Amino acid sequence: MFDALVVGAGPAGLAIAAALCDEGLNVAGLAPVPPPVEWVNTYGIWCDELEPMNLTHLLSHRWQNSVMYAAQRKVALGRDYGLFDNGKLQNYFLERCDRGKMVWHQGTAAAVEHFAHHSSVTTAEGTALSARVVIDASGHNPALLDRPKSEAIAYQAAYGIVGKFSSPPIDPQQFVLMDYRADHLSPEERRAPPTFLYAMDLGNDVFFVEETSLSNSPAVTFEVLQQRLEQRLAFRGVQVKEVQHVEYCLFPMNLPLPSLDQAVMGFGGAASMVHPASGYMVGALLRRAPGVAKTIARAVENPNASPESIATSAWQTLWTSDEMRKRALYLFGLENLMRFEEQTLQAFFASFFRLPRSQWSAFLANTFSTPEMLQTMMNLFGYTTNEVRWNLVRSAWNERALLWNVLVG
Repeated sequence: MFDALVVGAGPAGLAIAAALCDEGLNVAGLAPVPPPVEWVNTYGIWCDELEPMNLTHLLSHRWQNSVMYAAQRKVALGRDYGLFDNGKLQNYFLERCDRGKMVWHQGTAAAVEHFAHHSSVTTAEGTALSARVVIDASGHNPALLDRPKSEAIAYQAAYGIVGKFSSPPIDPQQFVLMDYRADHLSPEERRAPPTFLYAMDLGNDVFFVEETSLSNSPAVTFEVLQQRLEQRLAFRGVQVKEVQHVEYCLFPMNLPLPSLDQAVMGFGGAASMVHPASGYMVGALLRRAPGVAKTIARAVENPNASPESIATSAWQTLWTSDEMRKRALYLFGLENLMRFEEQTLQAFFASFFRLPRSQWSAFLANTFSTPEMLQTMMNLFGYTTNEVRWNLVRSAWNERALLWNVLVG
């Protein structure tokens, strides 16, 4: 029997598996296709999130010239941004798993049964695997976790291409976090949910350009995103000459938290770890996995500990009362952003990136405490326009249930 069984082999599954192996636990993994496998999506991160962990060597690209555009303004962000080399990131996790002699099993988790001192997962193929605790890291539609239902799921959606163009779609050696300029759209199109360009110069005349909907319910379709990207490029006189890769990205931003009293632990998208303000998660996986793994390692030292007690201690480490309060604040902000019309949204972001860099960077990384987050939000209220202020005040009443969750945790 294993100490821990990790379901899933994406970034979340490998992050928690590697951290558990670092703790000396006997770990097994379960995935339809065990690693190594190709991760096709691009994963970006601010470099100063990696520097304290000495992990900048996992990047394939790094940009010093990072900018955003909103409300007829170009804002130099003054912060280095990086793109993960997916192979290096995966190998970083797998090498730690290999040192821990982790065993991978091929299959799809179908059911879990809990006993006094272990749990047993049965696969769709009929295999049974037993472990002291099961960690579901199988993504936003988890295989084994229970989660409350919600009818109002908002999705981040993006359509992007890597390729060569008739002329540079952005400035050379530049990274564009957000370009909300919408002069290529008709007045009617500008009344639809806003989208922005996320783009980077990959060198050798290759660029990545992606039209992105930050969050919307229902999701903005890939067809609309592709059309808007083509309109944006054509308006600037840029033609696509060669397509090397097409990226489709769709994931939920505001999934309810899983039930935190269940005997299966979750990690990554399965545990609602997507940042509601940005959609980012890999930085959080890297920061949070070691602490969760240490908690699990301490819990399994007790031979009489039940799967529920082990999972409960891990849930309490991942979702502390302060983390849940912060999440309620982020969800309040997300609801605001989805209600803003395009002009208001642009004014909001132009104000947000006028905040001191230490504030907006910590806000986006989710490294603030609740009081620090509240102070940043009050500062933003002072920086922004009257139109944005009025919309925030109105939302504070409409979304008072979320704000109540900040108080009660």
